[in-house]
Amino acid sequence: MEQHVFAVWDFMSLLKVLQSRICCVEVPWLPPVDAQACRFINEIVLAEESDGDGQVGFSSHFEIYYRAMKQCGARTAGIDSFIYELRRGVPVRTALASPTIPNAARLFVDHTFRVIDSGNLCAIAAAFTYGREDLLPDVFQRIVDKLNVEAGGQLADFKYYLERHIGLDGDEHGPMARRLVQSLCGTDESNWKVAEETAVHCLIARRKFWDGIYDQGLRIEMQF
Repeated sequence: MEQHVFAVWDFMSLLKVLQSRICCVEVPWLPPVDAQACRFINEIVLAEESDGDGQVGFSSHFEIYYRAMKQCGARTAGIDSFIYELRRGVPVRTALASPTIPNAARLFVDHTFRVIDSGNLCAIAAAFTYGREDLLPDVFQRIVDKLNVEAGGQLADFKYYLERHIGLDGDEHGPMARRLVQSLCGTDESNWKVAEETAVHCLIARRKFWDGIYDQGLRIEMQF
């Protein structure tokens, strides 16, 4: 969780750049060029940035995840220092250089921002859809199934977070995101090639991220 929280954070960065490019978020307001794509993005933003928090209010999924970290005793020093630096106006890559941030998380976020910095909307949408929304429900379901057997209440917030993503990503956001990619790429083969290559690179980056987390876990076990 101490590393994966960075993927939860940069997921929102992918989503917000899509919103800024597809929906009008400036003044004076102008009608969106693609009203359907605008609707898809705004629906996803509504849930991801201000979902029911499982208690009595609303929170972003990042904040729910952070609360789950606190509940189960995970250290938050890395993400705390990162967010603090960003609030001060420090650039993302400068903030990533902090020694409190694990290397696997640093490399993963850097890859995400290389996609964002490309400015290619089809690439960004593919990273969001096939590197995140379309991938995670099946992965999360396995975790929840195991938690149902092993957890004794300490991971209640984490379980809520996972179950929300299974429901939203699998039934709502995943299909919306796929339709968004179809809308953006259209019938242009070059757009589809960019989307496919980006999706593959994002999956490779995700695998390296998980491998890095696993390797660090092994090193910690060997110390004891």
